[in-house]
Amino acid sequence: MRLISPAFSDGETIPTDFVFGTHDPDQHIALGSNRNPPLEWDGVPDGTKSFGLTLIDHDVPSKPDDVNQEGREVPPDLPRVDFTHWLLVDLPGDRRSISAGGFSEGVVPRGKKGSRGRPAEGVNDYTGWFEGDPEMAGTYRGYDGPCPPWNDSLVHHYDITLYALDLESLELPDDFNVIDARAAMEGHVLAEATLRGTYAINPNIGHR
Repeated sequence: MRLISPAFSDGETIPTDFVFGTHDPDQHIALGSNRNPPLEWDGVPDGTKSFGLTLIDHDVPSKPDDVNQEGREVPPDLPRVDFTHWLLVDLPGDRRSISAGGFSEGVVPRGKKGSRGRPAEGVNDYTGWFEGDPEMAGTYRGYDGPCPPWNDSLVHHYDITLYALDLESLELPDDFNVIDARAAMEGHVLAEATLRGTYAINPNIGHR
């Protein structure tokens, strides 16, 4: 199975049209267009009844001490953890594409409701990131794009993975997360394909 995007090739920089945060010379970060990227896939195996999709950043700092702090930089040797940006399940098995902005247009403070039913979008990790922020706290469902620390010393890597499943529905509750989805998909994945994008806000490190 093959997964591609008309907006960027595997290993290339994710265009700013599809990010949550962009570089701002005065405030360091400005809110972005936060549109989901367009995706297309083929080579789907026989017996596919639905698709699941995840978008994971593998380079999130494991400790918040230096994150977005003036006069400091997130060191490159700091251990990194995963951060879920998008969780989508129960896409019909005859579907072969997702349009740009089809699931997300703009940043929604306190989080979007996300798609329910078929397909269904789960809770992403901005829910925990904004916990305690009086202006942004809430349950974030669906797509919310890249926004790495503006002072990070590393370019972040984002893996979009599509799973072909032998089930029509994973029958997950409304507020499911990536752990719930992976548990429900176990033993039902016929094929998977990954598209990797990169992104950084720190203008001093460039994209690679």
